[in-house]
Amino acid sequence: MLAYFFDPMYFLFVGPFMLLAWWASSKVKGTFRRYNQQQIRSGISGQEAAATILRAAGLHDVQIGRVEGMLSDHYNPQTRSVMLSDEILHGRTPAAVAVAAHECGHALQHQQGYRPMEWRSTLVPVVQIGSSLATPLIMGGLILLVLTKASFGLYIAMFGVIAFALAVLFHFVTLPVEFDASARAIRILEQSGIVAEDEMPGVRKTLYAAGFTYVASALVALAQLAYFLMLILRAQSED
Repeated sequence: MLAYFFDPMYFLFVGPFMLLAWWASSKVKGTFRRYNQQQIRSGISGQEAAATILRAAGLHDVQIGRVEGMLSDHYNPQTRSVMLSDEILHGRTPAAVAVAAHECGHALQHQQGYRPMEWRSTLVPVVQIGSSLATPLIMGGLILLVLTKASFGLYIAMFGVIAFALAVLFHFVTLPVEFDASARAIRILEQSGIVAEDEMPGVRKTLYAAGFTYVASALVALAQLAYFLMLILRAQSED
């Protein structure tokens, strides 16, 4: 029974992708630090860039707010707010305006009814509940199956897998949302003159590095789902 909690197969299934996610996180932080040290010639801050982009798009009801924490920037569709950290609000660097423009890209998606963003928003409440219950249901169901040989344990575990699969789906639906927001940001910054052409590589590298963290997270979640399915198949074969 303890094998289900201390299973080397978990590290075989998930370990490589966890290392990939760690590398992606380190990469985005390093890339951000690098391009957050170079001042852009226009002298425009992240806050000013966001205000310019939102105004040009006619999004006068979208607010720009402040959020604590490094790289905690996000767009809140409920409050229609672009939330930026201090480094982004006040930074006058390729990295700062890239992040600000990316979050404005989400505001544009919201305005235009970008379908993957709507799907992600629909999944949020389901995933919040399901992700917290998934692992206890899977492990509890497997323990019940091993101890009692009752098929009810298998049904509980499978219900947990379905809940976890929804969380995995959320990760993959997030990918086009983030990639599209970055593509919008790059296009806007190229066309607006906020960033000069020779400063654009810093913008692209910052956004590409950030985008890869979402890919890595999705792969970790998928590997965990595969591991849970393997556990259930193994428990069935031992039954």
